[in-house]
Amino acid sequence: MIRFEKVGLKYGNEPEVLRDLTFTISPGSFHFLTGPSGAGKTSLLRLLLLSLKPSRGKITMFGEAVSRLNQDRLLQLRRHIGIVFQEFRLLDHLTTFENVALPLRVLGQSEDEYTENVRELLDWVGLGNRMDAHPPVLSGGEKQRAAIARAVISRPNILLADEPTGNVDPDLSLRLVHLFAELNKMGTTIIIATHELPLLDRFDYPRMQLAEGRLTIAR
Repeated sequence: MIRFEKVGLKYGNEPEVLRDLTFTISPGSFHFLTGPSGAGKTSLLRLLLLSLKPSRGKITMFGEAVSRLNQDRLLQLRRHIGIVFQEFRLLDHLTTFENVALPLRVLGQSEDEYTENVRELLDWVGLGNRMDAHPPVLSGGEKQRAAIARAVISRPNILLADEPTGNVDPDLSLRLVHLFAELNKMGTTIIIATHELPLLDRFDYPRMQLAEGRLTIAR
């Protein structure tokens, strides 16, 4: 469970970008995160990713109060969180297979241990025939699916996505959200930040709406 209690966030001496956020996200749920540019969506995702600590208030994740944890413990918990960036962040010198396998290599798995899992996941996201291709020759949609596969290969409990449909056409955007929905059915908690309201209208998931640093949840 994710629990925010009166959470505020500011950078340095600047005004708070997030104010009094109080909400609960149940394990295995699916939420969209919406709001205008500058509303604080990326800052909220950074709090959820445990790459930032709140300026005030309390965040509880994985049964632990985030503010009390040292950096080593935060890094351990982050292994249970996947992140998909709008700009993909694939490594051009690695193949699609190698990019997706990278998190498992970082965790110390050998190629013999991870090869079958990586191949199965790439087949599942429709990239079974692009395993040996490098990112520069992939389409935008292929890069995004590779980025999603890399984010979920280590089977995270939580998957965050920051504008994952921002660089693809409407048809592919719909396919990508359906892909996230399938991941959610397997038990992964999904939070997708997006400004594409027409896309959201096609799905019956709760919306976390940010405006001027404050959050409401519409169901």
